[in-house]
Amino acid sequence: MWGGRFSGKPAELMQAINVSIGFDKRLAAQDLAGSRAHAAMLRTVGVISSEDEAAIQDGLSRIEAEIAAGTFPFRDEFEDIHMNVEARLRELIGPAAGRLHTARSRNDQVALDFRLWVRDACDRTVGQLQALQRALVAQAEAHADAVMPGFTHLQPAQPVTFGHHMMAYVEMFGRDAARFADARARMNESPLGAAALAGSPFPIDRHMTAKALGFDRPTANSLDSVADRDFALEALAAAAICGAHLSRLAEEIVIWMTPQFGFVKLSDAFTTGSSIMPQKKNPDAAELIRAKVGRLLGSFTQLTVVMKGLPLTYSKDMQEDKVPTFEAFDALELSLLAMAGMVADMRPNAEAMKAAAGAGFSTATDLADWLVRELGIPFRDAHHVTGAAVKRAEELGVDLPGLPLAELKALDNRITDAIFGVLTPQASAASRRSYGGAAPEQVRAQIARWKEILA
Repeated sequence: MWGGRFSGKPAELMQAINVSIGFDKRLAAQDLAGSRAHAAMLRTVGVISSEDEAAIQDGLSRIEAEIAAGTFPFRDEFEDIHMNVEARLRELIGPAAGRLHTARSRNDQVALDFRLWVRDACDRTVGQLQALQRALVAQAEAHADAVMPGFTHLQPAQPVTFGHHMMAYVEMFGRDAARFADARARMNESPLGAAALAGSPFPIDRHMTAKALGFDRPTANSLDSVADRDFALEALAAAAICGAHLSRLAEEIVIWMTPQFGFVKLSDAFTTGSSIMPQKKNPDAAELIRAKVGRLLGSFTQLTVVMKGLPLTYSKDMQEDKVPTFEAFDALELSLLAMAGMVADMRPNAEAMKAAAGAGFSTATDLADWLVRELGIPFRDAHHVTGAAVKRAEELGVDLPGLPLAELKALDNRITDAIFGVLTPQASAASRRSYGGAAPEQVRAQIARWKEILA
C-alpha cells in the first residue's frame, strides 16, 4: 500500500503493533458510507467519470453484503478497515477502485469514520437512557404515594415517597441524555476533504459530502479536522458521568435488597445465588453496573492521556482512540439495558418503607415548621425546641408521634394536640407541596411532564 517508497516488508513485530483491523473493523459501516459520499461527490465535480463511480458504488454494495454475510476477508496485511475495503474493492472492480482515494487521506477518512461511529453511539445511548427513564417513570407512577425515608448521610432525614425517589433518577438520566445530545451537536461537522492535513487541490465539494452524511457543515480548519478527538473525549466524559449515576442507583438497589432494609425485591431474572450458601439471592446485576463506572472513567482517562501531548496534526498514537471508546460504549450500553430491566423488575415493599419512614425522628423538621407556622416562633428557636423534643423522646424510648403532649407543653405551653397531625410520615411527605417537592401531587405533576417529554 505504500507504493514505490518501500521495497521491503515490515517486521513481524512492526506488523503486530501497527495492525488495527482487529478492532477498527467495527467502523465498516461508517467507512462504506463515507466512501459512497466521497465517490458521488468526485463524480459530481468531474474528478472521476460516471462509469468509475458506478463501478465503485456497485463494489461498495458488494462489500457491504459480504460483511453482513460474514464472508468478507478481513486481512491483517492490509492493516486497517480503510485499506481492507480498498483492497477488496480493487479485487472486485479492478483499477477503478484506485480512483476512490483521490482527494482523500486515511487521516480524514478515519476522522470521519470515528466521528460517525461516536455520533451513532450517542444516538443509541440517548434512546437507551430514555428507555430507562420510562421504566423509572412507570415505577414512580405506581408508587407515587408509597412513603419511604429520605436520607442525608444515609441517616433518616425526612419522609419522601418511592415515586419521588424514582423521579430523582429520571432527572439525572435526563441530564445525561442532554449531555450526549449536546456532544452530538458539537461533533456534527464533517472532516472529510481535509485530506492528510492541508486540504485538497482538487475541486471537491465538502458541503456536498457533509450533507450526504448528515452533518450540519464541514469542519472549518483542515489541521483541526484530522487532529481533533474532542468529540470522543466529550462523549466519554458524558459516559463517565452517566456511569456514576447508574452506580448510585445500583448502590441503592443493593442496599434496599438487604434484609435490614427490605425495601425492594428482584426476581430470579436479575439475581444470582451462592455456590455454598443456599439462602442467598444476590443483586449481582446491580453490583456489576456499580463497577462499570471504573471502566468508563478509565476510558476517558486513557484517551485524554493519548491526546494530551500530541503536536498537530495526526500521530499514530491516535490509533489508540478507538479501543477505549468502543469498550466504554459497550459497557455503558450493557449497563443501561440491564438497569432498565432491573428497574422494571423491582417490586417495592410499601409496608417496609412506610415503617422505616417514621424511624429516626424523621418528622422533626415538621414539628419545627409547625411551631413557626402556628405559633410564630422564629425558626432557629423552633429548631432548638424541636431538638429538645427529640432528646426527650429518645430518653423515653419513643418516636416524636409517641411523645406525650405534656412533654411537648413542657417545652412550650402553647403547643396543642394539633401538632400530632403533622408528625406522621404520610403527613410530612404530603405537606411538601413546593414545586419539585415530595408531595404525591407534585410527584404526579412531574410524572406527567416526563411522560410527555418521553412520548
